[in-house]
Amino acid sequence: MSTTIKKRHREQTRHERQQNKDARRAQRKTEKSVSALSDSQEDPDLAGMVAGPQDPTVAFSN
Repeated sequence: MSTTIKKRHREQTRHERQQNKDARRAQRKTEKSVSALSDSQEDPDLAGMVAGPQDPTVAFSN
């Protein structure tokens, strides 16, 4: 093969790899946005808990 043909083949391969990378990036971006929406649901173990000072009238039992 001549140098020009080799170079063209190398550039095509590079271009295909770049397209594959772009496709994977786009897929990860959509997966992250979908998982972020599902993470916004409240954790059932923490449901009803309130951050901040606690009521001092509640006695702790050991």
